[in-house]
Amino acid sequence: MSQDHSCVLCDSRDTELYYSNQNSSYLRCSTCELVFSPKRFHLNNTDEKSRYDLHQNNPEDKHYRAFLSWVFNPVLDCINSGAKGLDFGSGPGPTLSLMFEEKGYLVDLFDKYYANNPDIFNNQYDFITATEVVEHLDEPGKELSRLFKLLNPGGVLAVMTSMLSQEIDFSSWYYKDDSTHICFFSKKTMNHLAKKWNARIKFYDKDVVLFFK
Repeated sequence: MSQDHSCVLCDSRDTELYYSNQNSSYLRCSTCELVFSPKRFHLNNTDEKSRYDLHQNNPEDKHYRAFLSWVFNPVLDCINSGAKGLDFGSGPGPTLSLMFEEKGYLVDLFDKYYANNPDIFNNQYDFITATEVVEHLDEPGKELSRLFKLLNPGGVLAVMTSMLSQEIDFSSWYYKDDSTHICFFSKKTMNHLAKKWNARIKFYDKDVVLFFK
């Protein structure tokens, strides 16, 4: 099987066609159950950034803050005073970092297009957030493992993404129709990562998961 068909999360070659339409094809890994679109269907960086530039993420928007509170509140409950954080994939209008800073925490930013500061990968953190980010990653296995290694002992990696479940009809699922969404996780996929990292895992609602180092 070509490398284009190997799982981008766990590198397994045990993948099969899951769904296809006129815009893309999607493979499913039998090992970790990640569903992903092969690289040949991905947008180039210019087109991808053009899509991100359309996002209206305003720190003053109370509805956006309420949305982010789904990950903010669980993380806040498990970090100590003085904890240092990283908002990975902070986007064009960083807001989650401001919410933590308003509570007295220091938070670094990283974003491929809007805060591309590779020096952060030399740091260690007590908490890392990745909200609506992992579905955009073309190498999620590599990127997420790199983030987990940045955590101090006892640290937490918080991920928010719309997760696949048996109740979802993928063919009509709105989440796949965003051309920048190229990989889709399920609870089994998240549990696979937790086992790989020897991490404690906890799910909140249906779209938020915390990994504890």
